[in-house]
Amino acid sequence: MRALELAHSAVRDRQQTHTVTVVGATGIGKTRLVRDFLLRLREAAPEGASRVFRGSAREGGPAHEVFARILRARFGIIEGMAPEAAKAQVRAQLARVLEDRKVGDVAYFLGQLLELSFQDSPLIKAVEGDPQQMRSMRRAIIKNFIDTDAGKAKEPLILLFDDLQWAHDDSLELLSYLVENLRGPTLVLCLTRPEMLARHDGWRRAGAARHSAIDLSPLSDGDAAITMRDLLAPCGDAPEVDDLVDSAVTMAGGNPALLEQMVRLYHDTGVLEVTDDFEDERWSVHTEKLVTVKVPLTVQDAVQARIAALALDERVLLERAAAMGGVFWLGGLVAIHRLAESPPEVWEGGEAEDVVAIRAMLAELVDRDYVLRLPDSTFAGDEEYVFKHNLEREALVRLTSPAAARRHHRAIAECLSFRESADTSEEYLEMLARHREKAGATALAAVSYVEAGEEARSRNANAKAAELLAKGLALLDQCDPADEDLRMKTLHRYGDVLRALGRNEEAHQAFDEMATRAWRLDLRSMGAIAHQRIGRIYRDTGRLDEASRQLTAALALFGQAQDETGTADGLDDIARLHWLRGDYALALEYTARSLAMRRKAGDALRIASSLNSLGVVQQDSGSHVSALESFEQALRIRRDNGDLVGAASTLNSLGAVARDMGQDERALAYFQEAYAAAKEVGDRNRTALILTNLGGMHHRRGDADKGAALLKQSEDTADEGGDKLALAEVRSALGRAYLERGDLAKARRSVEDAVSLYATSGSRAQQGVALRLLGEIAAGSGASSSPEALAEAAALVKQSMGIFEAMGNELELARSCRAYAALLRRMPGHQSNADAAAEAAQLAGRADDIFAKMRATTASIAPGAFQ
Repeated sequence: MRALELAHSAVRDRQQTHTVTVVGATGIGKTRLVRDFLLRLREAAPEGASRVFRGSAREGGPAHEVFARILRARFGIIEGMAPEAAKAQVRAQLARVLEDRKVGDVAYFLGQLLELSFQDSPLIKAVEGDPQQMRSMRRAIIKNFIDTDAGKAKEPLILLFDDLQWAHDDSLELLSYLVENLRGPTLVLCLTRPEMLARHDGWRRAGAARHSAIDLSPLSDGDAAITMRDLLAPCGDAPEVDDLVDSAVTMAGGNPALLEQMVRLYHDTGVLEVTDDFEDERWSVHTEKLVTVKVPLTVQDAVQARIAALALDERVLLERAAAMGGVFWLGGLVAIHRLAESPPEVWEGGEAEDVVAIRAMLAELVDRDYVLRLPDSTFAGDEEYVFKHNLEREALVRLTSPAAARRHHRAIAECLSFRESADTSEEYLEMLARHREKAGATALAAVSYVEAGEEARSRNANAKAAELLAKGLALLDQCDPADEDLRMKTLHRYGDVLRALGRNEEAHQAFDEMATRAWRLDLRSMGAIAHQRIGRIYRDTGRLDEASRQLTAALALFGQAQDETGTADGLDDIARLHWLRGDYALALEYTARSLAMRRKAGDALRIASSLNSLGVVQQDSGSHVSALESFEQALRIRRDNGDLVGAASTLNSLGAVARDMGQDERALAYFQEAYAAAKEVGDRNRTALILTNLGGMHHRRGDADKGAALLKQSEDTADEGGDKLALAEVRSALGRAYLERGDLAKARRSVEDAVSLYATSGSRAQQGVALRLLGEIAAGSGASSSPEALAEAAALVKQSMGIFEAMGNELELARSCRAYAALLRRMPGHQSNADAAAEAAQLAGRADDIFAKMRATTASIAPGAFQ
């Protein structure tokens, strides 16, 4: 309690976020601790108490369920509220908090979590095909809203995330980001079992000094005995109480919930009996029954004893409820009950007898602490209940026969299919799918899983979407015949989310199947998409010849399908391919064609994307002034459209061009602005790369201490980023920065890590560049390098030459040829070795020829050709 109170005081006094994670086993008292803490706060400041919003996760719930519950509480959205009324309420409150700034974009992303559809903006439309940008924007917008909202009140905002052991990875990823990046006066309380920390072993480190953990331990025997005597207080001073206390303490192992379970067990078995004195309830102890009661030795034994205490009709009712899940509804129980009943001759108005009987039985089970009725129901006009103890529900599921379970699931699915929520909500679509699957309705279950996956994907919950779409595809494979149109669209979405998650091999398999089915049915547009996605996978993993075949096929099919947007994307894809190969003439030609199509369509952010691609080509070919112009045009468009993710990328590129041109002040300003933008959107990998560039600039300007500090910050950020390719890029940049500082040991370690990461991810072009840099590091910067070091360096650079030769990447091949020639000239006895001198001259000449050809290509582009 003191730890929680100190955390709240720190948030209030310092006006900055602090997170407390409370960890403990089931029944150890996590919820009770936080409930009492919040009561203390309310009693201490009844007029100006902190606002508290609570969300809890449930096993098998939707991807962002815990956030949806918190946001519904924040905006006062109650179950059953009409969508338009809920949206109006969200808009009005957002306008008050944000003072009408960016309300549309904030509403769109919060609506994804609230399962409310808000109109998207031009910015959203432009980036909706890029899962990484959408994810970064959503995280930044949610973070900024919470910070702004927290700053509006005098007392700290409290966000309570309960039962995080059930939270989906998408929710935990978003929560981890908030723990790291929230800055306003917010106290974040996280309650979880130890198994969540096992799944996410870096959780305790998130937020660093602004995050503390409280581990709740079991009660000592003495405290457990005191607790049990409190629970048995209505027994008075009966001598038999000592026996009850000793048995309970021995069995419970210091778990308070299990002590309570023991009291319920004594009541269920008649050891304890309630008197009729309602003003001062007393319990009598029946010692003769205590002798015959088998006291359980484990939690499972206690659960089985509780179930054994149920009457047959009560157990059947709870088995039916358990089939629905941890939460269940009266309407579902009625539907299951009536499967085996005959309908009345005339169905008259009023409440039927069976409904009255089921409700009465539920009321009795509420009194006996088996279930709990919720104040509101998800479904209008129904009654919603939850199992008080999940272990009892699980035991009831195991006791239900397979045939009875199928009947239950069939009735539940039929009931859910007529509920309005099941048509729009990921949670209820998944619930419907699960019950249909368990009832044996395979085709219908497949449709529902796919629809649920689409809902998850629309909210950028890619891990959840992949899970649901995979289930849908697996069931479609069992259907004969299957809905082929649905299968094709599902393969497309499934491949996209797998690629967004970095699972390239699985994505390739999905797109391969999609291409095969599109060819069989002569569906050219679908075939184009499949080949395009496969081509991108090949391109990103350095298999450029295979990428060329796939992307060329995709471009042809887009043209035949008269898909102009697809054609423009296809031109950009091939332009990037030629850039990787170092063929700038073709890269510029394809970029120009794509840019012209996008200007004709008036697609601002896609125009910016093409201009950014053009700048990269111009920068690599040495046309720095042209590159600056292209990047600056792209930056203006991205700023005008609020594209912070794109702006951060372009600012970083502008800084790199200015640095290469020797304009250090200008470069530093660009990098600093890029860092601020990347930090705002919470893009860790981009932030790490920009920090590396900033550190290098400070070192270059003579501020070694500042440079070293930024490089260390970059390294720490990159380690936690999660994206292997981005991490490899940062490691490589760090190696270059350490090399320039003369710290060869750190440079070598960083670049060796980069080479390994590039090799693992299959990114051959970047692996070749890193090998060349590693060769430069191995050779050292002094003239006294040993022959062994120079030989090792030459072998590394020659390996990079082999990679670029095989890929057909002329630009990088030229750079490696030049580096290899320079190493040959440093070898001992070079002047007297005619063969070595000739090889060096030949390689240097080859490099010069390639560079001259590229300069001629870029110089031949007429000024204004891309305006």
